[in-house]
Amino acid sequence: MSSESFAVRVSNLGKAYQIYNSPEDRLRQFFLPKIDHFFKKVPRNFFKEFWALSNASFEIPKGQTVGIIGRNGSGKSTLLQLICGTLTHTTGKIETVGRIAALLELGSGFNQEFTGRENIYLNASILGLSNPEIDSSYQDIVKFADIGDFIEQPVKTYSSGMVVRLAFAVIAHVKADILVIDEALSVGDAFFTQKCMLFLRTFMQKGTVIFVSHDISSILSLCSRAILLNKGLIVADGNPKDISERYLEALYGENQQIDLLKESRQLDAENDSAAIIYKDARESFINNSNLRNDVEVFQFDMGSSNFGLGGAYIDSVEILDVKDSPCSWVVGGQDVCIQISCVTRSEIYMPIIGFQFKDKLGQVIFCDNTYISYVDKPILVEANRKLLARFKFCLPILPEGDYSISPAIAAGTQEDHVQHHWIHDAMTLRVHASSICLGLVGLAMKEISLKVDGNPVKTFKDLS
Repeated sequence: MSSESFAVRVSNLGKAYQIYNSPEDRLRQFFLPKIDHFFKKVPRNFFKEFWALSNASFEIPKGQTVGIIGRNGSGKSTLLQLICGTLTHTTGKIETVGRIAALLELGSGFNQEFTGRENIYLNASILGLSNPEIDSSYQDIVKFADIGDFIEQPVKTYSSGMVVRLAFAVIAHVKADILVIDEALSVGDAFFTQKCMLFLRTFMQKGTVIFVSHDISSILSLCSRAILLNKGLIVADGNPKDISERYLEALYGENQQIDLLKESRQLDAENDSAAIIYKDARESFINNSNLRNDVEVFQFDMGSSNFGLGGAYIDSVEILDVKDSPCSWVVGGQDVCIQISCVTRSEIYMPIIGFQFKDKLGQVIFCDNTYISYVDKPILVEANRKLLARFKFCLPILPEGDYSISPAIAAGTQEDHVQHHWIHDAMTLRVHASSICLGLVGLAMKEISLKVDGNPVKTFKDLS
């Protein structure tokens, strides 16, 4: 592959650190191996090696946006610093094509004693701009940062959000080819984050972005590819939705020693065919409307990818209408109920049942669980009992496309719990026709009206 076809190429990249038990060992390491070498002995080592990154190999084509995900300590920041050249690699090779602008650790590249103005010139010059280039972009940088008179104050007086504003404003105006961002946007306010996202989406049309975040929704919405790191190793590389699901499973698996549920459970044929009679909810609406938000509901799939401890399992998910009839079709803007049925294998204290409603990219559109409703009245459920969770709400108006519901049952609290069973995309839905929807979802309005001078408007029909 030619040098013009890629932005970043990494081959067998590794970074090792020497860990010493005491300062004395560090001193011994400095002198004694040299003495051993002088006497032609095998050099002694007084440290342990810690590999923050090992054998990393991948290539990022020009114009691609790649998300890097993984737990704290997995090697994400080390990888980005190696690519940016702020760390020296122990093994392997890194090739980059074009100017790199990076937003790594908070305040990196800034002198705390310098003013904002002085740091703009310092940081931009480090990123390769000449003084005349900085002069011409200075006012745009200040306007983007929007920190007012603080631009003339030392950076040590800034809040973390102000530091990020100034740092992002600089990298947004250095005409980079590769943009590297490591978690920094998480400390910005909502308005500034939106401004940054708008810039990123514009930059993505022609530049290359490497983006690290624990916010899976940002990875799913921004990136066309994701790389999963675990303990310094690349364990997966591919579609952001698939990689984020693997990350979620690894996250719970490492914390709770979870094994994937391999067994397959077959529904009783008689119950499956006779007990459930599906109803078309569209029958109660006007059939000839071309604006109705028709949503096709596919049956619960027990074979979908899943994980959990297995103390309980989900045996069905249904969407019901207002008469509690299971539906094969529903309509956006109408009341529905998501019903999740679970069976306990062992005694479960403080069960939490919930769901995520996701779009085709895996972005969570909305979600909820039973925790808050029962936090002040803990429940103990014996083994071999059936739990039924019901969530009644008005189904939002959805843009055309495919959606899915991922249910889960856990035990504990919102902050500290174990997953017993989580099913990815257990039920799918398809929106065939949509009302006007200008966002991710639309709401069923109670009233939309116009008035002129406090009076209802007169239509042409009224005037004729």
